[in-house]
Amino acid sequence: MLVKVRFGETQKYVKVAQTEEGYEDYNTFLQKVIEKLGLPLQTELHVTDESGTEVDADVFEELLKAGNLTIHVSTEKSTVVLNQDSSSELLVSDTSSSVASDSSDATVIIEINNEYKRTHIEQESANEMVRNVLQSKPGGEKILHEYDKTKTLTDATRRQMVNLLVADMMEVHGRIPPTHVRTKYAVGITTLFPNLSDPYSGNGYEHYYDAESGSGYLAWRIKTVQRNTAVQSRRCSTSTTYGPKSKRDFLLADKQLFGEECREAISLLKHSTDVSVVKNKMMATFQYRQTLVQDQQNSATVLDVFPRFLDVPGLIDQDFTMMFGEEVSGRFLAKWPTYFKPRLLAECKNRTSNEHVEELLSAQQNSNESGWDSDLSSVLLLVHLLPPTSKGHKKSAKISSYQAVKHVARYLKIGASVEAFLGSLEPGQPFLLCVGEQKNNIQRFYVIIDQKAIPCKAQTSLAAFDELFKAHFIFSVNYHESLNSIYTFIQTTVFNIDLGSAKESPRVKELRARLFHANT
Repeated sequence: MLVKVRFGETQKYVKVAQTEEGYEDYNTFLQKVIEKLGLPLQTELHVTDESGTEVDADVFEELLKAGNLTIHVSTEKSTVVLNQDSSSELLVSDTSSSVASDSSDATVIIEINNEYKRTHIEQESANEMVRNVLQSKPGGEKILHEYDKTKTLTDATRRQMVNLLVADMMEVHGRIPPTHVRTKYAVGITTLFPNLSDPYSGNGYEHYYDAESGSGYLAWRIKTVQRNTAVQSRRCSTSTTYGPKSKRDFLLADKQLFGEECREAISLLKHSTDVSVVKNKMMATFQYRQTLVQDQQNSATVLDVFPRFLDVPGLIDQDFTMMFGEEVSGRFLAKWPTYFKPRLLAECKNRTSNEHVEELLSAQQNSNESGWDSDLSSVLLLVHLLPPTSKGHKKSAKISSYQAVKHVARYLKIGASVEAFLGSLEPGQPFLLCVGEQKNNIQRFYVIIDQKAIPCKAQTSLAAFDELFKAHFIFSVNYHESLNSIYTFIQTTVFNIDLGSAKESPRVKELRARLFHANT
C-alpha cells in the first residue's frame, strides 16, 4: 500500500509492502519513514503504546492491523505525528502533545532533532524531484552516471540537463513557471550535484536560477523556449552592477590636498624630477583625481592633468593600493601562480580543445617558442574558458575567443616605434602592450589607454597583467565587452572585490564552482 506522508507543507509517499503473511517488518517501515523525512539514518527510535507500554517488532504488525491503538515513538526533542486512517494515509505534522484516536485511527509519534527543519526537508524534496525527472527522461541516466564518475559535468552535459529539467518544468507548470518553482529546480541541481554549487554565491545555486535578477541557465533556457511562441517582457534586473566605474568611499591614511594646495601640487608634479616627490604628491592628490575620473566620460583629461603616469612606473599600483589596501592589492600575484593557475590548466585539459588552446597549453612545457610565456598564457586561457558573448543584441557581433585575446595583450617587436603603434590605434579599452625579442621574452610592458602608453613597473607578464586590471579601477573605465566575464572573474574570485554585489554571469559562477571543487 502507499502511505502519504505530510510534514509541514511537504508531502511524500511511503510504500508499505504486504506479503502473504501480512505487512513488511516494523524496522523496514520505520527506516523508510526516516529516509523520507531526511532524518539521520542512525536515528534511534523508542516506541510505546498510549499507556506507555513498550512496543517492539513482535507486536507492531498486530497493533497496526487492530487500528484502534495509539503508538508513540518519543525522544526529548520536537515531535512529528504520523496518523494512519482507514484509507492508509500517514499525515505528519509538528506537535508536542498526544494525539487522540478512535476505532479507525492508529497514531505514531516520532521525535526528531530540531536542526532538521523545513530547509533540509525542502532541499531533500528538490533533490528527489530532480533525480526523478532525470531518471524518467531519455539521456537523464547518462547525466547521473557522468557526475558519479567524474564529480562534475561537461558543458554539453550541463546544457542537456538544463534542457531536460526546463522541459519538465514547463510541462508541469506551464509556459511561465513561477519563481519558487524555478528556484526549487535550481536547489535540486546543486543538492543532487553538490560539486556544481558556487561557494561564493549566497545560496550556491544562483548560476542556475537567481530569483532576484531573473538570470541563470534555467531562466535562459525558459526564455529560449518562450521566444518562439510569444514576445516576453524583459525582466528588469534588481541587481546593481559593481565594477571599475562604481563610486567608492575611501578611508585614506594620507593627508589629501584640496583647493589652492591641490593646484600647487599638480603644478609641482608636472615639473619635478624627483620620483619620491612625484609619488608623494600623487598620493596627496588621490581624492581629487578620483573625483575627476568619476566626473569625466573617459580618462583622457586625467592623463592631461596628471601626465606623470606616462613616465613614472608604479603609479597605477599606488593608486589601487590607496583604493583597496595592500592586502587586497597583492591578492592576484599571491594567489594566481599557486592556486588558480594549476586549476585552470587542469580544467582546460579536460575540455574540448582547439589549436589556440593547445598553443597556450604548450607554453606550460616551454615547447612553444613563438607563443606567450607560461604565466600570461594561463591568463589568456580564461578567454577560452569564459568566451565572449553577444549579450543578446542582434546588432552586436559576437567575436571568437582568439579575436578577444588581442583586447588583453598585443606584441610589438623590440625596435619598432611605440609612437607609430599608438598612432595606428582606434580609441578603446585598456590592453597590455608587450615589447620584446619574442612573445615569451618581453623587455618592456605598457598599459595602453586612450592611445597613450603607461609604462609598467612590472618585470614579469603576470605582474604587468595585474597592473592592466588595476588600471580599469583607477581610471574608472569599463571592461571591454568581450572580456567582461574574464575581468569580473578576476575581480570577484581572485581579488574578492564587490564579492556578492557585482553582477556575475552564470558562466563565471560555474567556473568558480569547478575550480573550488577541483582536485589538483
